Amino acid sequence: MTVHTNQETRRCTFTVCDQGFDVAAEDLTITTDEGLRMSVIWVDGYKVPITEDEADTLTVAGAVDGRRHLMVTEPGSVI
Repeated sequence: MTVHTNQETRRCTFTVCDQGFDVAAEDLTITTDEGLRMSVIWVDGYKVPITEDEADTLTVAGAVDGRRHLMVTEPGSVI
């Protein structure tokens, strides 16, 4: 899935489960999903995995950046 961001209008469009969304970037919060080990946004109850490039673009457009860095905490960690 790809998130398209219009920097002029600061709105994001994407499709999840055949449902289209058009959301103001400022209404989105980007978080880190430890299980997926990637950034996600939540929209209407849907968890939407996004790339780090998309996350950066969304923050420039006004989304809240709630990401955190994952670090190795135990031997054998995949991180």
